[in-house]
Amino acid sequence: MEVEDKFFASLEKAKKSLETADHLTYITLPIVKENRLLLKVLDEIYFSIYNTINAILQYEYTYKRIQMYKDPRDNFETFKRIASKYNISQEQLNKIIEMLGLGERHKKSPFEFAKNDKIVIMSDNLKTETLTLEKIKSYLLESKDFLRKINLSIK
Repeated sequence: MEVEDKFFASLEKAKKSLETADHLTYITLPIVKENRLLLKVLDEIYFSIYNTINAILQYEYTYKRIQMYKDPRDNFETFKRIASKYNISQEQLNKIIEMLGLGERHKKSPFEFAKNDKIVIMSDNLKTETLTLEKIKSYLLESKDFLRKINLSIK
């Protein structure tokens, strides 16, 4: 696989994940009315952001503007440093960090349950966070905008 193909492949994966998340949110969820689908949507948004960040890092690395590390946290720090170059505001960066954090906590959560119109995600220390349709929709909008900005910059 060509190096250039790598970041385009990551962008394609990000786009597919967002399309899935969008479809689940606006088509499937209203029909089946199963709030646990919000967790699947969160996963898709998480994968989309992850792949978008991956594409940026691969792109920058290809043109020898950054160094890549074995530790994903170091690579994420690099992304945070160069994000403004891609018109990512501090506010949007904070939202990306929030979405990725929630996605991580969901993955590690020992216990999640549906209550009313919300999903409650419990962490190991019994701290809870709620996931609502409104929150998912705002994450979806933010993710689409993030992907759009990166697509414009890389292509």
